[in-house]
Amino acid sequence: MAQVAGMFTVPQTIGSVLCCRCGILMHPNAANMCANCLRSEIDITEGLQKHVIIVFCPGCNSFMQPPRTWIKAELESKELLTFCVKRLKNLNTVRMVHAEFVWTEPHSKRIKIKLRVQKEVLHGAILEQAYTVEYVVQDQLCESCARVQANPDQWVASVQLRQHVSHRRTFFYLEQLILKHDAAKDAIRITQMDQGIDFFFGKRSHGVKFVEFVGKVAPTRSRTDKQLVSKDSHTDQCNYKYTFSVEISPICREDLICLPPKLSVSLGNLGPLVICTKVTNSIALLDPRTLRQCFLDAEQYWRSSFNALLSSRELTEYVIIDMEEVRNVGGSNCVLADAHVVRVSDLGRNDRHFIVRTHLGHVLRCGDYALGYDLYSANSNDFELDKYRGVIPDVILIKKSYEETRRERQRKSRSWKLKSLNMEVDNGREHEEKMNTEYEQFLRDLEENPDLRFNLSLYRDKEYEPSMASVADDEDVPSVPLDELLADLDLGDEESEEDEMME
Repeated sequence: MAQVAGMFTVPQTIGSVLCCRCGILMHPNAANMCANCLRSEIDITEGLQKHVIIVFCPGCNSFMQPPRTWIKAELESKELLTFCVKRLKNLNTVRMVHAEFVWTEPHSKRIKIKLRVQKEVLHGAILEQAYTVEYVVQDQLCESCARVQANPDQWVASVQLRQHVSHRRTFFYLEQLILKHDAAKDAIRITQMDQGIDFFFGKRSHGVKFVEFVGKVAPTRSRTDKQLVSKDSHTDQCNYKYTFSVEISPICREDLICLPPKLSVSLGNLGPLVICTKVTNSIALLDPRTLRQCFLDAEQYWRSSFNALLSSRELTEYVIIDMEEVRNVGGSNCVLADAHVVRVSDLGRNDRHFIVRTHLGHVLRCGDYALGYDLYSANSNDFELDKYRGVIPDVILIKKSYEETRRERQRKSRSWKLKSLNMEVDNGREHEEKMNTEYEQFLRDLEENPDLRFNLSLYRDKEYEPSMASVADDEDVPSVPLDELLADLDLGDEESEEDEMME
């Protein structure tokens, strides 16, 4: 006992009572029952939803958020868990502590979530209880997917990509960029055309977004047209079909360009013969005789709108007889050198040779092969080139050639592969053979140029089986390092591996 201000206070003691159900000692409460007995007598989940029906669109993998909103979510993702919890009614009467998925068969059309909730009962007693909610998945196509299923031509916006060149190297590269950034996820149909690709979308906003993406990765210009489909005279509402015509610059990597005089002067007397070394949303040009570089954005290019003098399909193979380094310009990856070259087709026939200045002094050595443009015997109808007939070189080397070491190499010997878009193709046999040849050249370009594959995703080929011939070739031919390859994940393969481990 303690004395405070002349008064005595007696501390209160709380007695213990026996639970009326199980008889254990406990602090008294209004029910005179322990927590375990309270849980058995009182169900705090009473009145909460245990069964919910949700609508799923199998066309675009979306779930419907009433009344008309569709949300994309993968199975067992955070987005799907949040969506399912928000669909529960009266959940505000309890306090949710934890939520997690319960595994179900993927084809069962059932999603189960285990919830743990708390609630105060009987004058301060807090009970915690876990229960399972079962969601029944009903398939129903959304408006856009239903329109596509009813009529595949029922598109709203189409994007027509075109490039007026004789090859498809640009579209091979652009296809990989689209796959990596998932830029065509909203496309309802993709069709491969003669000089380009057509993308069809169910909404105009999807087409506008795709055009903006292409403009960020390639120098383009576009125009928009619309066609009236129907009109409601009562509400004055009109339905249009929109067509976006996107033209990609015909200038490609490794093209030889003769700059127009005005453009050459505006670029500080660059050229006039330059090489296109890289194409993104701007065009990188290099003078192989001085190592001077410049960049043209899409607006600058379309203002002058010049074409390539010679393209990569007109390259000639040369053999290096002698090399003499001139100088290395600071800040440049290239080395200026004088090369003594002979055309491979002239070996054993005549003694015609050429002395050329090249930017490839850092990669070429005596005895190597190189690909270049033969201006000595080229028949060009470019009027701008005729003005420089006295100063243009006979040969301009573009890159090192590995054709001699690739003679015996097979296409299936690569340890990597690329993904492709799901496109509708309707071409003849001759066109298919041309496509295969150009695609093989594109794969070789990826092996030879690390900068070209920097923004792309390359995947390991599970079916690759190295042979002695391919190992010997890899010593002399450029290849993709294994650390640059991504694993091509397949959920089906993972499940089969887990089953084997369990067995």
